Amino acid sequence: EVAVDPDHIRPDLAELLDRRDLTMDAARPEAVAKRHAKGKRTARENIGDLCDADSFTEYGNLVIAAQRSRRELDDLIRNTPADGLITGMGRVNGDSFGDDRARCGILHYDYTVLAGTQGKMNHEKTDRMLHVIEKSRTPLIFFCEGGGGRPGDIDVQSISGLHVMTFNMQARLSGLVPMVGIGSGRCFAGNAALLGCCDVVIATRDATIGMGGPAMIEGGGLGIYRPEEVGPSAVQSANGVIDVLVEDETEAVAVAKQYLSYFQGAIDDWEAPDPRLLRHVVPENRMEAYDVHAAIDGIADLGSVLELRAGFAPGMVTALIRVGGRPMGVVANNPKHMAGAIDTPGADKAARFLQLCDAHDLPVMFLCDTPGMMVGPEIEKTALVRHCSRLFVIGSNLEVPTFTFVLRKAYGLGAQAMAGGSFRAPNFVAAWPTGEFGGMGLEGAVKLGFRKELEAVADPEERKALYDTMVAKMYERGKAINTASMFEIDAVIDPAETRQWILTALESAPVPVPRDGKKRPWIDTW
Repeated sequence: EVAVDPDHIRPDLAELLDRRDLTMDAARPEAVAKRHAKGKRTARENIGDLCDADSFTEYGNLVIAAQRSRRELDDLIRNTPADGLITGMGRVNGDSFGDDRARCGILHYDYTVLAGTQGKMNHEKTDRMLHVIEKSRTPLIFFCEGGGGRPGDIDVQSISGLHVMTFNMQARLSGLVPMVGIGSGRCFAGNAALLGCCDVVIATRDATIGMGGPAMIEGGGLGIYRPEEVGPSAVQSANGVIDVLVEDETEAVAVAKQYLSYFQGAIDDWEAPDPRLLRHVVPENRMEAYDVHAAIDGIADLGSVLELRAGFAPGMVTALIRVGGRPMGVVANNPKHMAGAIDTPGADKAARFLQLCDAHDLPVMFLCDTPGMMVGPEIEKTALVRHCSRLFVIGSNLEVPTFTFVLRKAYGLGAQAMAGGSFRAPNFVAAWPTGEFGGMGLEGAVKLGFRKELEAVADPEERKALYDTMVAKMYERGKAINTASMFEIDAVIDPAETRQWILTALESAPVPVPRDGKKRPWIDTW
């Protein structure tokens, strides 16, 4: 019997190891230095930070650009490693959730290789990984920095490339698995389209995101622009394209891990805030505005709040939180913006978020403080009727547990929209003592309902006194305790009891049934 030295490296293995080394950052010090000089990390550094140690298994690492007919093979090996797209499977948050729930499919365009453009071979790599993700039902994390399609790949003849399956395949994942998109630096055309298909878009402050870059804009005769002028982060955050705006790639990876964790399940290690502080969130003066974020922070486990689209539609707050370690979504009116009235952007923001939560079995908590839907000739120009109705159509068809807390105002259709269409729809509707209820704003109800009585009083001061008296009676009639006495809501609670009401509802809710396919056909990107 011949003794075998397990440490001996045969020539065939040595060839592989040498070739594999050429795909690593160490083999391209100039490209890495250029990347670092811009304050950015390499693709492999981002993946190393994202994944649990030694858990990333790479697919297609030896692939090179489809340019063999115009460039030397050695040049392509050294300068187009992985054809500008690193793909594979890795574990994310494995310490909290274990291997089964931590597995993720990861794709990362490499901007140091041909500006992260989409080449013939890396399209095939993308399609292969999307197919693996679909079969294995793992979440997708996609770093989409890059310049779109690449015209220089001439090894394979193609006229339009419109038969590529990449965009179809990624879009089909919507509603099947969580999809996390990260945009950093320049992200144009096809790269932007893939980013926009993701459930959440996390982008760095230096990101510029657009469906066409400067070359495409100039080619279309639409002017000459610098990349930084096309979809900068300030614009894309304010208009809702970006869900979470971060400073840099380090923070982007940290937020991606946090976002994904809500869809990986409950955790055992959590800390509750002091529930008594909730008693002081809503001011005693009912005309004084307050920050609804204080209510969210006072309900959620410490450090567990991740707000989405904070820069867009400020009248509606959407966030992911944990209560007792259990993940859930929050939709809250913001009384600091138009007194919490629901406008077209706010309705869209909330409706889309509800789809996201429902598709992936996250319970939803509504925090209601709204005078109703916004009204007036100008707001109707924004197609408010259709947009607000999304809240009824989507909210009424949610299959996850929902619950509504009325913090102050609950008037009219807006309040019903914050409860899935009716106060009988959620698992419960509970009010804090500051809650007030009515079919419409009470001042308006007095002006409309008692117009004749008010007009009959000639003296302005007497008319004002009568009006104030009527409004006070309406408030007394519609306050939370009186409304509960008519059983129009389930309870009025001490705000300090809010978390316990949530946990009781979750503990009594049925456990979601594992699915082979999708619950919803897709999650609306908007």
